[in-house]
Amino acid sequence: MSDSGSNDPYDPNRPSRPEPPQAPQWGSNPPAAPGGGDTGQWSGGQLSGGQYGSQPYDPQQYGQQQYDPQQYGQPAGSPPDSYLVWAILSTLFCCLPLGIASIIFASQVSSKYAAGDIAGAQESARKAKNFAVWSAVATFAAVGLGILLFVVLAVGGARSSYGG
Repeated sequence: MSDSGSNDPYDPNRPSRPEPPQAPQWGSNPPAAPGGGDTGQWSGGQLSGGQYGSQPYDPQQYGQQQYDPQQYGQPAGSPPDSYLVWAILSTLFCCLPLGIASIIFASQVSSKYAAGDIAGAQESARKAKNFAVWSAVATFAAVGLGILLFVVLAVGGARSSYGG
């Protein structure tokens, strides 16, 4: 009463360990998991294909190009000026909110350039410069309006004290 599929541990015809299923050919669908999820690919006793049985992400599958500085080297030319010094000075001595925006864009320039996004680096540099200039202009306009208000109030106060 012993056949090759027996569960008896003392059966001499029982294989010592079960054989793993054969790896499916590429292009064929793997068997469905008990829960209905993706099982990935079976290969040599291990389930390949990433976490939870999903296939690894391939950016070129979705039409995205990845820039690899090791393969292509740094982009040609020098990186655009980040205007970080102007951004910090405009934050300290001028309009604080516009200066902070300038610092944020100035800090993006080098990382975008290193990633190969030259157009993005130039755009961030342009925005950093514009926010620094707007910060200085806003400060000079506020100071000018303050002086004008002071003069108007001083003249108005001097006339009212002389009864004129």
